[in-house]
Amino acid sequence: MLIASVSEFRKDIKSYLDKVAKNFETLIINRGKDSGIVVMSLEEYNSLMATNYELSSRKNELRLDAAIEKLKTSKSFSKDLIEK
Repeated sequence: MLIASVSEFRKDIKSYLDKVAKNFETLIINRGKDSGIVVMSLEEYNSLMATNYELSSRKNELRLDAAIEKLKTSKSFSKDLIEK
């Protein structure tokens, strides 16, 4: 995670945005006491929104927890795909 003040960000905006995009960094631009802006890559944002959506309903959350538990306890299996 990167942290910068508004003036630091303004002085080197390209460098900060390159780091965010290329290194999957999250940038916090400090705007004073308990105030700030978060900058993240579009890919990271989309991933966060997808996770949020998947966990938005209790039913989905339970289904995902059950799948994770199956993987942890080796109660899962794999199949080879048949290609024609």
